[in-house]
Amino acid sequence: MIIVYIPKQYRMEHDEAVQMMKSYPFALLITVDEHRPLATHIPLEIREDEGKIYATGHIAYGNMQKKTLDNNSDVLLIFQGPHAYISPSWYEVEEVPTWDYLAVHAYGTARVITGDELKSALGTMLKHYESHRENGRLWDTFDPKLLESEMKGIVGFEIEITTIQAAAKMSQNRNNTDYKSIVAELEKSNEQEEVQVAQWMREQRKGLFK
Repeated sequence: MIIVYIPKQYRMEHDEAVQMMKSYPFALLITVDEHRPLATHIPLEIREDEGKIYATGHIAYGNMQKKTLDNNSDVLLIFQGPHAYISPSWYEVEEVPTWDYLAVHAYGTARVITGDELKSALGTMLKHYESHRENGRLWDTFDPKLLESEMKGIVGFEIEITTIQAAAKMSQNRNNTDYKSIVAELEKSNEQEEVQVAQWMREQRKGLFK
């Protein structure tokens, strides 16, 4: 089923889309409450288990979006990767400007998680972001009373992702001369995301940059 308009040449492969979700896990959680869209920007933990993909996270207890997270089969997660403005001055032939980007829309079913399941999810997220740091703070390094108190202020959830539609609009339609020019111009930038777009493009046409 086509939910997002993505021209065929820009459609991202499934495995690549999942990897992008893992690489850029700060996502936009979107649900609907009585015909009104609700959205929260949150970090997520993405895992694969027996061929299925799950996203776990939490929102503040005071966030009214919590009412839409239990047994909801119409949840949307939007993940955004690097993106950049592409100037027409970089082309051989006159064209209009455009924007290159990586984006994933993941649809699924949400359920609320509590107790030991929530503790496990929080512990996994802490391990992800803290284990590589000097003096990283893992779950068992915190005062249990502090953790219990803080958990009262959040609502945890897990989303089983059922549909992924992803776009990698990265100048695939440009000829090699324009493509090399775009990469060269983006690599001059002081903006990290523009440099990342250039790196992604280099990887796709390695033969051009030997």
